[in-house]
Amino acid sequence: MENIYRSHYCGELRDKNVNEKVRVAGWINSIRNLGSLVFLTLRDETGLVQIISEDTELFKDVTRESTASITGVVRLRSDKNPNMPTGDIEIVLESMEILGKCMNVLPFEVNRSKEASEEARLKYRYLDLRNPVVHDKIKFRVNVIDYIRKIMKEQDFTEIATPIITASSPEGARDFVIPSRNYKGKFYALPQAPQIYKQLLMVSGFNRYFQIAPCFRDEDCRADRTLEFYQLDLEMSFATEEDVYEVGEKVFYDVFTHFSKKEVSPRPFVRIPYREAMAKYGSDKPDLRNPLIIEDISDIFTNSEFRGFRGKVVKVIKTEVCDKPNSWFKKLEEFMKEKGAEGLAYLKVDEAGEIKGSIAKFLWDAEINSLKEKLSLKPGNVIFMLAGIKAPLKEAGILRTKLGQELELIDNNKFIFCIINDFPMYEYNEEDGKWDFGHNPFSMPKGGLKALEDGDIENIVAYQYDFVCNGNEMASGAVRNHDIEIMKKAFQIAGYDEAVIKNKFRSLYTAFQYGAPPHAGMAPGIDRIVMLLTDEENLREVQVFPPNVSGMDLLMGSPNELDEKQLRELHIKVRD
Repeated sequence: MENIYRSHYCGELRDKNVNEKVRVAGWINSIRNLGSLVFLTLRDETGLVQIISEDTELFKDVTRESTASITGVVRLRSDKNPNMPTGDIEIVLESMEILGKCMNVLPFEVNRSKEASEEARLKYRYLDLRNPVVHDKIKFRVNVIDYIRKIMKEQDFTEIATPIITASSPEGARDFVIPSRNYKGKFYALPQAPQIYKQLLMVSGFNRYFQIAPCFRDEDCRADRTLEFYQLDLEMSFATEEDVYEVGEKVFYDVFTHFSKKEVSPRPFVRIPYREAMAKYGSDKPDLRNPLIIEDISDIFTNSEFRGFRGKVVKVIKTEVCDKPNSWFKKLEEFMKEKGAEGLAYLKVDEAGEIKGSIAKFLWDAEINSLKEKLSLKPGNVIFMLAGIKAPLKEAGILRTKLGQELELIDNNKFIFCIINDFPMYEYNEEDGKWDFGHNPFSMPKGGLKALEDGDIENIVAYQYDFVCNGNEMASGAVRNHDIEIMKKAFQIAGYDEAVIKNKFRSLYTAFQYGAPPHAGMAPGIDRIVMLLTDEENLREVQVFPPNVSGMDLLMGSPNELDEKQLRELHIKVRD
């Protein structure tokens, strides 16, 4: 045996290393002192290895989660552990050096950190990340990003980093602003997305651009949204929406089939116009694993004597079977009222084909017969009905999702993608009494300038599209508006005159006067991709140092206060 120690990672040692002198380093994962024998496991990023020693005095002051360098000889274990990749061997200790002692009581057990409160996990995130379950998700994220880069470069996209410090612009969300020290009363902003920069790159003559871009939005956090997130930002010159669809489908299909064993919907993905999605699913991000469909039955009750339906828009969802007790239906009704519904009616079809239920006695025979015919009702079916002066599409979408979950209709072993397109260019803001951009202000309206000038604002649709998977918006994109005259008219409808465009979007306004190519792009969300692939329900689980749900960084202690000198330099006075 050679008198030399070879360095190894803890998790790579196997029976082929028996009789080798080795050196390993890592964190002390566990210590078992049996009096005459000490068993220790050492952990690094690659895994665990067991060390055994008869020198019990050596471990008198050793604490778990300290870092150590250990030398010894590898031998076969007499009691092999099939649950450890290194379970066939152990290291007989010859020497140990403590490199960094863990001097404090641990706030939680590292290997069970996910059982701790989120506050504790985020405050001591470096300990939370030592947990292999948490740690491996971050490594998995890195692998996903590397694979995405490979896909993009194989398709001749050029990776370009755009600035982080930019100008504030009205892009739909609230900016994070940065006060200027040199320009009193003026501010920079963090980019909500590299939107304007990537369009300028197309004007600059780059054919295909991409980057893994950080985006910042001062919005309230929730499970699927944080203050800072990353997206695969891409743009293509002389491109149509179909060109973007093709790239997006390849990225999503290749990534999800490569990193998951679940069934992935084949390409091309189903395309669904926005209005159809809202009518059938009550959502612009429908979960197509759910087989339930929303239907309109308003015409059946136009002149009904039942006041709950008469003169209202009535939506219905039919389930094939719903064998639930009355208490379940009552709880469902209460749930829907909490979500804003006027109420919830339901009817059951019994074994004889008769309609039974809470409102059956209020309906005419003709109405019941029309329901049977229009919905092709048969024994066992249950229908759920919502009504409102305005179409209760949002409420019907919530009901559809709830029924899919409660009746266990959703196959969790599938990723089903679709593309939602033809979004309305504008939406009417009743509070302000004006039209606002419904999606992205830089999108090209279908029909161009003529569509904008015709005055039928409600029915103007844009070349805008979202990629959706299992009820999650995975990417948003558009064919861009590169024509100055169309842009001026589009912004005018939303209440912005030409002076606003020149001021807020000066770079685009000027650049488009020097020969701009038609261009289109999209931005898949990296965090959301990783979240779905790891079966997590919270974006913070796949971000390395996230803020908490209140937007506070408990690890770094931000947001924090500035001292008076800093405030003066930035020309800021804090108001009470």
